[in-house]
Amino acid sequence: QLQLVESGGGLVQPGGSLRLSCAASGSIFSIYVMGWYRQGPGTQRELVATMGSDGSTKYADSVKGRLTISREYAKNTVSLEMNSLKPEDTAVYYCYCNARPWVVSARNDFWGQGTQVTVSS
Repeated sequence: QLQLVESGGGLVQPGGSLRLSCAASGSIFSIYVMGWYRQGPGTQRELVATMGSDGSTKYADSVKGRLTISREYAKNTVSLEMNSLKPEDTAVYYCYCNARPWVVSARNDFWGQGTQVTVSS
C-alpha cells in the first residue's frame, strides 16, 4: 500500500521559518498530485498548497507569498518551505497525494499521519 511520511514540524516564533518534507513509499504506479493540507484547533482541514504532475500549483490565499511548495518527482517527495510564519499558521499539517498504487488501480487519495507546526512566542 502507498504510505506518506512527514517530517520537519516543530515550534517556531512568529516571523520564523520551517521546512516540511514528505516522502511516499510502498506501491506507487503514478502520483498525480502531491501537497499539504492543515487542520488548526477547532477548524476543518483545509488546503495549503498542492502541485500537479505538470508542475501546476495551487495555494490557499492566506499563504501566498510566504509558503512555497516543491516536488522531486523521481524521489516521490514533496516539501513545503514556510517563511514569515504567523500564529494563525499553527496547525497539524498533513501530506496528501492523489495516486494510483498499481497499474490496475483507480486514482485515490492518500494521507500522512500529520506533523504539528506551532507558531508562538
